[in-house]
Amino acid sequence: MMKVAILQISVVPIGTASTSISSFVAGCVKELEKFQGNIRYELTAMGTILEGDLEEILVLARRMHEVPFLSGAQRVLTTIKIDDRRDISASIEQKIRSVQENLKDAYA
Repeated sequence: MMKVAILQISVVPIGTASTSISSFVAGCVKELEKFQGNIRYELTAMGTILEGDLEEILVLARRMHEVPFLSGAQRVLTTIKIDDRRDISASIEQKIRSVQENLKDAYA
């Protein structure tokens, strides 16, 4: 059973010329797309969820953090949450299914 970690990351440039950050987010997604490791990701409205080997996703999180600097930002605020279960194999889908099953039980 392969153990994977799930990491949620939000990279926010501060002090840019615009209040919009979608171009910076797009740059981070491009960094995800060119990564050669075995990482799955989901872009959400408030961040990006990565799934894979903890060491690999931490390397990728660091690369994503650097993207706004490469586009001219002078300050970047990056928030990371890590779910690293070592007792069972976890996945993004498994976490969602678990909540959905509990919702069914709550309304039964």
